[in-house]
Amino acid sequence: MPMSVSLSIAMMGLIAFGCQWLAWRVKLPAILFLLAAGILLGPLMGVVNPDALFGDLLFPLISLSVAIILFEGSLTLNLQEIKTQKAVVRRLIVLGAGVTWALVAVATHFLIELSWELSVLFGALAVVTGPTVIVPMLRTVRPNSNIANILRWEGILIDPIGALLVVVVYEFVVAQSQSAGLSHGFFAFLEIIAVGTFLGIAGGWFLGFILKRGWVPDYLKNLATLSLVFAIFSLSDFLAHESGLLAVTLMGMWLANKKDLHIGDILHFKENLSVVLISGLFILLAARLTLDDILALGWAPVVLLLLMQFIVRPAAVWLSAIGSTLTWQEKSLLSWIAPRGIVAAAVSALFAIRLQEAGQDEAAILVPLTFSIIIGTVVLQSATSRGLARLLGVAEPAPKGFLIVGANTVARAIGSALQKQGFRVLLTDSQWEHIRDARMEGLETFFGNPVSSYADQHLDLVGIGKLMALSPRLGINVVASMRFNTEFGSRNIYTLLSSTETDAAEKHQLGSNHRGYTLFDEDMSYSKFASLLSKGWEIRGTKLTEEFGYGDFLDVQQGKVVPLFAISPKGRLEVFVHEGDVTPGPGWQLFSLTEPKPDEAKLAAKKEAGEKKAINAK
Repeated sequence: MPMSVSLSIAMMGLIAFGCQWLAWRVKLPAILFLLAAGILLGPLMGVVNPDALFGDLLFPLISLSVAIILFEGSLTLNLQEIKTQKAVVRRLIVLGAGVTWALVAVATHFLIELSWELSVLFGALAVVTGPTVIVPMLRTVRPNSNIANILRWEGILIDPIGALLVVVVYEFVVAQSQSAGLSHGFFAFLEIIAVGTFLGIAGGWFLGFILKRGWVPDYLKNLATLSLVFAIFSLSDFLAHESGLLAVTLMGMWLANKKDLHIGDILHFKENLSVVLISGLFILLAARLTLDDILALGWAPVVLLLLMQFIVRPAAVWLSAIGSTLTWQEKSLLSWIAPRGIVAAAVSALFAIRLQEAGQDEAAILVPLTFSIIIGTVVLQSATSRGLARLLGVAEPAPKGFLIVGANTVARAIGSALQKQGFRVLLTDSQWEHIRDARMEGLETFFGNPVSSYADQHLDLVGIGKLMALSPRLGINVVASMRFNTEFGSRNIYTLLSSTETDAAEKHQLGSNHRGYTLFDEDMSYSKFASLLSKGWEIRGTKLTEEFGYGDFLDVQQGKVVPLFAISPKGRLEVFVHEGDVTPGPGWQLFSLTEPKPDEAKLAAKKEAGEKKAINAK
């Protein structure tokens, strides 16, 4: 009994989620599992037939999905981020693309024995890298900011440029087959550039104009953006065939670099939508392959892949980086990373069908050849890039550190305890006295508001992946938690309650979605923590053993202790929170706020009394 359309789509949705989840768990690009799932469902099992499932709607859906993916990627292209390496990026997408195009075309012609026309077309397809595989790979590899920014910009900008090259070659091939002459292809190229540029900038300006003036309510911003992206893409394609990708990319870049325009909510929505679309597209396109097409290629794609990896990409990068400030280590890693993604897959499928309809039967080989290169580059580079980055010394440390909001006594005490255990901590505060005291204690600081536009440009978050909001001011804790929620993830946001929250009725308390986890326990607040510190309580570490476990520790202390965090034998840190249940075992190091010994308590009380007397004397 054949599956219904709705059941097939539901099944693909579940499988797509499973692939994305598995990729998250094993820290590999999801494309590997999505392509494997598509090949399994399509050519191997015959469960999913995309052409029968969607019919004539398949390629319009693919085109619109690619448009959204490119628009979402271009929303992150802020020119301020790349100003130090702007020349390298510009040369990579011009000179580098030209080198890749030419070398791959020649190699394809002699290795695969394709005609020169189709070899040049495949060379244009090989230019495209793409954010759909670059971004997940960057999360895993974690290269330094120079490499990460260059790869991200190249991946997003090269997509429409590569697609544009394919369109131009396609127009030349069709023109030649129809004896229309070279002028037809040249004028088609100029038309695509003109229409795509004009409509992209116009669309970006119009959307920014209506959003900035508040003509669209917040709950309709995402719908307005999505509708306008579809409209600009479709209109551009209607006026100049295949110019839509260029238009939506320029539209996103215009918005990303518009001052005083906040697009965080739009970007968050588009990121979520892109994950859904990318997952579905990879499964659908892989399911359209046939085993005969893949096996017919033999070993030629493997040789082509090795040439692209060891000759073509390094040549493109090193030529593009002449005169730059990049080190040889950075150039080497850039030379290694260039995975192909969804745009190459979608464009190859689209034009293969159109060329076959135009009488180019040889074009059928383009899709399996493109997918072979996609799979090869992703598998090889995913498996080796992290190790290569470490070997070259250009990998950033794992994001285990803490951004701490506040540099007060509580923040300094917790920050010092974490720093002594090898975790990077960065304290932020707008009060110079607190910053000065933190620096005197050897803590790294940022003087300013952590959610300011200045902080967005200058806050160094290398190696930091968690937030502790420890300010006595409720407002700054909440805003910081919301600001870094999307960057660190809700599981890595911790807030210490202010004194006003602990006794407030439920209707006056903040929801957990705005502040993350509540630090320590529900009775602990900033004022209580600070008071205990002033009475001589201090943070101490205790090594747990088989004979003296966590329960024994609590029994001995008889409630005169506040567990703060624990570190496993493998170095994993667990923070005690009201919503969770941390039970450290043997071999763990437990850190707690502990009551002082009697002599220490008397000394602390005497010190506190002396400080109060000095203040009163003033």
